[in-house]
Amino acid sequence: MSQAERADRFALYERAVQEPAVQVRVVEDLFRAAHGRPPADLREDFAGTALFARTFVEGDPARRAWAVDLDPAPLAWARARGALERVTLVEGDVLDVGPPAVPAVDVVVALNYSFFLLAERAHLRAYLARAREGLRPGGALVLEVAGGPELQERGEEATDHGDFTFVWDQVAFDPIHSRARCAIHFAFPDGSELRDAFTYEWRVWSIVELRELLAEVGFARSVVLWEGPGADGEGDRTFVPCERAPAEEAWIAYVVGWRAP
Repeated sequence: MSQAERADRFALYERAVQEPAVQVRVVEDLFRAAHGRPPADLREDFAGTALFARTFVEGDPARRAWAVDLDPAPLAWARARGALERVTLVEGDVLDVGPPAVPAVDVVVALNYSFFLLAERAHLRAYLARAREGLRPGGALVLEVAGGPELQERGEEATDHGDFTFVWDQVAFDPIHSRARCAIHFAFPDGSELRDAFTYEWRVWSIVELRELLAEVGFARSVVLWEGPGADGEGDRTFVPCERAPAEEAWIAYVVGWRAP
């Protein structure tokens, strides 16, 4: 049996794609700046294996989290591996989930550009309104967003992780509708490959569109957190409030909507 046939695609995804420690720090810092304390609880939407929610609760034994995803497979994977104390897994549509089934929380997050799956404006607007309902007064919705010309270019980018290679494949981009088709592959030292381990059909939303929609559905204000340049110019994984940003080939940012106190 090849390495690809033995591979666990969810485990590989967690290692190659996600940065939960960075994301938790971003959420803690922005909430502490507004309220003088870190968030006590949160909801992770489009949660997949709930890695962010699991990492968040590890930071404090009093914390609670809810992780929502429509796909039962990654939730079952997380459940089978335990380590879910104080994390409640919820199989459901993010357009429907919220109080009273899931209580209001300090923070709702949609990370790794996951909300790009909502391709229609009406659907994204409905999601943002629903997320706002799931926040306590003064709570924050945190959206991780990506952009830049590189996101429109076809091609593959490979990253070596030692025992496997992560391949990000930008298959197609439609500039008229701002739609991207992407895939993740994994390659292994024995020459085998796990092709199309994950595939995506995205609407690439712009920051200005997101901020306009946040205002439309009743968020009191929104802020953009932009990544610092770092000493090497490649980004230092810290994010600061910003109202002007340089044109870059590829960028990651956070758009935060604040519910009124």
